[in-house]
Amino acid sequence: MAIGAFVEEVPGGAGGYGGRVTPFVVLTCVVAGSGGILFGYDIGISGGVTSMDSFLKRFFPEVYRHKQDSKISHYCQFDSELLTVFTSSLYIAGLFATLIASSVTRRFGRRSSMLFGGSVFIAGSVFGGAAINMPMLLLNRILLGIGLGFTNQSIPLYLSEMAPPQYRGAINNGFELSISIGILIANILNYCVVKITAGWGWRISLSMAAVPAAFLTIGAIFLPETPSFIIQRDGNTDKARALLQKLRGTPSVQNELDDLVSASNLSRATRYPFRSIFKRKYRPQLAMVLLIPFFNQLTGINVINFYAPVIFRTIGLKERASLLFSVITRLCATFANIVAMIVVDRFGRRKLFLVGGIQMIMSQLTVGAILAAKFKDYGSMDKEYVYLVLITMCVFVAGFAWSWGPLTFLVPTEICPLEIRSAGQSIVVAVVFLMTFVIGQTFLAVLCHIKSGTFFVFAAWICVMTLLIYMFLPETKKLPMEQMEQVWRSHWFWKKIVGEVEDKEEEKEQQSGKIALPS
Repeated sequence: MAIGAFVEEVPGGAGGYGGRVTPFVVLTCVVAGSGGILFGYDIGISGGVTSMDSFLKRFFPEVYRHKQDSKISHYCQFDSELLTVFTSSLYIAGLFATLIASSVTRRFGRRSSMLFGGSVFIAGSVFGGAAINMPMLLLNRILLGIGLGFTNQSIPLYLSEMAPPQYRGAINNGFELSISIGILIANILNYCVVKITAGWGWRISLSMAAVPAAFLTIGAIFLPETPSFIIQRDGNTDKARALLQKLRGTPSVQNELDDLVSASNLSRATRYPFRSIFKRKYRPQLAMVLLIPFFNQLTGINVINFYAPVIFRTIGLKERASLLFSVITRLCATFANIVAMIVVDRFGRRKLFLVGGIQMIMSQLTVGAILAAKFKDYGSMDKEYVYLVLITMCVFVAGFAWSWGPLTFLVPTEICPLEIRSAGQSIVVAVVFLMTFVIGQTFLAVLCHIKSGTFFVFAAWICVMTLLIYMFLPETKKLPMEQMEQVWRSHWFWKKIVGEVEDKEEEKEQQSGKIALPS
């Protein structure tokens, strides 16, 4: 066993739980998972509209002038602080919103956060479509960020808690598939509206964000709360049992219900989840909820998502061709998302992380090498190399889409016990938003200064994170979330941190507010 990183799969499969994937659980998870379309749509739209000449003329005239100036390096045409503020302001708003969302989700439920987030997102899309100046445009971004802070925090929790353990990976990965579909829809819409000669096509792109948000908001009204939250909120085991039986399609849910009640007892005794997550026994979970989303953004994926049209225009493509190439790369990612849903519970999380990491390393090195050899500051690149860059970017986004994309939201939600699950997911989303802000704020300037070297930097980071996954992340497939502590006690490194020592003070706290195990 190489450096002891691997942990044998815990016997018992899905913890002895009964059940199957029922139409009811599919319906609820499809409605909730559709919230990922909001996130994806915004990512795709913001990159697309910033490559449209009519949008740049109105809000970023300096960037438009740079594009017309043949004396300015191709790498520096889009280097604008105001443009990066437009792209990344959403993520600062989302960062603060998701920290607030943790308390809302824990106290009022996952469904409440989805409702609030969807409603704010609708309001933001109205300001985007009607924008006549930069303050309105920035208000659009801030409101969208608040909405995404709530939906991205609550939806992965909801999916993981509703799904049967043996299919949790596939169902939770539906969130990433929704993100990819959202980006694809945005790219196709951008490609269509850029044909509008009057120059107001970008208004359609920004305002249409209200459509997926309205679907989520209306759908969330009819969604049930998760069994975990029902027990955590008021200890109603009868209601939770009835919901579990409906979700699993079997009356034999006692084992799962017992585990939920035990987890809820500990959760009810934990008054300050953000303080508790720093305890020694949660050190593995804290490390993962910080490092996985941190490295997620250092793959360079949001550079592709945000700036794919910009990158393609930088290497010499026209406006419509750059948007079309963005559609092609997203189709590859969407297909890879579907593959991930099929194989994640069969091959496990670690293998996808490692295979996807190697695939992305090779892709970033290839793009960097092509640009270094064939693309200069002035003039255009030969068409065959443009197509080679496109193919390599397709390989890159596919590698991300079946590994770090879906697993960034899946793994943290399933490894965190109920008492810190909401806080853990808030940290994940906050780190994603913070790093997205940093990357969005700096990428165009970095591209201007180190040019093709930017892609070698991303490749180096992917090497580091792939090694860390290999050494420190155990396999978690098919294991019930309420039994997840077993993997840490069996891991070569984390067992030294967690150990077998019981926290006696916490045991005393649990004596108050316990729910009796149902019979």
